[in-house]
Amino acid sequence: MPEYRAHFDFDMRFANGGGLSGTGFRLDLPSADASEDEIARLLITHLGLALVDEVELRGLRIVEEAHRGSRGVDVPAGSDAGGRVVDLSHPIRAGLVTYPGLPAPTITPHLTREDSRARYARGTEFAMDVITMIGNTGTYLDSPFHRYAEGSDLAGLDLATLVGLRAEVFHLEDAWDASRRGIRPKTLADRDVRGAAVLLHTGWDRWFGQPEYGTGAPFLTGDAAQWLIDGGAVLVGIDSVNIDDTESGGERPAHTLLLGAGVHVVEHLTNLGQLPPRGARFTSAPPAVEGFGTFPVRAFAELPA
Repeated sequence: MPEYRAHFDFDMRFANGGGLSGTGFRLDLPSADASEDEIARLLITHLGLALVDEVELRGLRIVEEAHRGSRGVDVPAGSDAGGRVVDLSHPIRAGLVTYPGLPAPTITPHLTREDSRARYARGTEFAMDVITMIGNTGTYLDSPFHRYAEGSDLAGLDLATLVGLRAEVFHLEDAWDASRRGIRPKTLADRDVRGAAVLLHTGWDRWFGQPEYGTGAPFLTGDAAQWLIDGGAVLVGIDSVNIDDTESGGERPAHTLLLGAGVHVVEHLTNLGQLPPRGARFTSAPPAVEGFGTFPVRAFAELPA
């Protein structure tokens, strides 16, 4: 089901004096036939304003465009996305380079189907394989143990913080550029993230497995990580090469703050563009490996029916 947004400039005056203006504003709409008065009311709701007297919209255009999570516009019920499960993980294969400089996985047979025929009844055969890989392969979750020796390892994680989490998806692929790669607190400040999985859709997954993936990538700033912690987020995921800036000389403030606060980190997500800003449920549970801090997950989102 198509979604629509309004593009416009605006001038706003308040009943108790003063005013507010904006240029190049974009706002989610419930339908393509929303009137100017309805759009003005949605603008007021989205900005959380009171005592507004008049709103003038200029250069209004209504375009078919995916919603970004404007307040006051509900996730459409019964859309084509209803009831679907969206896979948010990259497949793992032998030779896959996830993070530049880290080893790729190897897959070798332990028992081939041909050899198994001598061990089992006629017509019965199995394949058993050995995979050797670093935990940072494919789409993976970082537990506190990844950063802190005394932090919880994979076996110590509470499944309630990994399964069926309310997802707040921030669609940011057009919100940054090469000169401003860091995602900052103000970009995330219009949502209630308490108890939620915060998923940062940057679109960088389009480069996954290619040389371009490792340089110039978007990341979460330390200030934004602290804002999410203070807001009560349970998990933060990103579809980029790292949640931190890997070109900053070794500092990792997002990992340090989030994992120190017990907030899980999931990196190298994909397909986040298929999710609505709100309404999905997110799951990313790793195996319960003792003494291990990072491992691939089959991350997925359940969309509302």
